[in-house]
Amino acid sequence: MDDSILKYVNQADEVWHAGDIGDLSVTDTLKKLKPLRAVYGNIDDATARLEFPLHNRFMCEGVDVWITHIGGYPGKYNPNIKAEMVSNPPKLFICGHSHILKVMFDKKHDLLHMNPGACGKSGFHQVRTMLRFVIEGDKIKDLEIIELEKRV
Repeated sequence: MDDSILKYVNQADEVWHAGDIGDLSVTDTLKKLKPLRAVYGNIDDATARLEFPLHNRFMCEGVDVWITHIGGYPGKYNPNIKAEMVSNPPKLFICGHSHILKVMFDKKHDLLHMNPGACGKSGFHQVRTMLRFVIEGDKIKDLEIIELEKRV
């Protein structure tokens, strides 16, 4: 956790984390500043898995949001979620795992898919990224890609 991340956290209404938290001091810091919605990732230990769910599905204003760590992407969703994606797709689907920033519209399921990449200082990603956006009623708007300095 560093000041470049916290600058954006302080500007947000809520923080959403798509897993691979690493150390719970990260989420403890975030929770002190803003409401946090998170899921655990494949690198997270048993303590994180007790605190955070595998899937976090909720309504934010008029938008059905589903956050999970290993979700795949349009056309290649994780087999463990495929049935739910077909029968009850969200309007906004957020996942992590790849550490690669990707935003795509899934025409087949009429949803927006987001992977914010990774903003931590450890991992295999080269550029640290975050996403910021606004939910107003049933609209997702003002999407912004935030690139932090390169990982060292």
